[in-house]
Amino acid sequence: MAEGGYAKEISETAQEHARRILTEHVAASDIVITTAQVPGRKAPLLMTEAMVKAMKPGSVIVDLAASQGGNCEVTEAGKDVQKHGVTIVGPINLPSSMPVHASEVYSKNVLALLKLMITQDGELNLDFEDEVISGACVTHQGEIRSQRVKDALASYEASIANS
Repeated sequence: MAEGGYAKEISETAQEHARRILTEHVAASDIVITTAQVPGRKAPLLMTEAMVKAMKPGSVIVDLAASQGGNCEVTEAGKDVQKHGVTIVGPINLPSSMPVHASEVYSKNVLALLKLMITQDGELNLDFEDEVISGACVTHQGEIRSQRVKDALASYEASIANS
């Protein structure tokens, strides 16, 4: 481990030793996710094409070091490729895709809530016996319905009274 907690590059001999040990485990795996990167350097080669050939058809490799050349010899940065019956996924700039997925999940949740609250005829149906609808509603017809909000307001009012 290098200064600052980053991995440091190991010798080619040590890399070859690691590949020999990994070969048997990789062949028995349905999915392998590699992450080894060294800042400012090409990613270390952990998986050879021969190791990919030894995997069962339908197996998957996700090479998170693809943007630095990849930990797998057959990784193609930014592409999903098939080699020897194995899918190799080589995502680049993975953190930039997270907002898209978070937004998709959020929008699906909002749509599911709206479908629960709106009838087939387009009428609003606030069934407060339904725990999802009840939990999502903060106020209704001038009344605070959320117990958490009631508790927070009571705590705030108590702190002001004690000031």
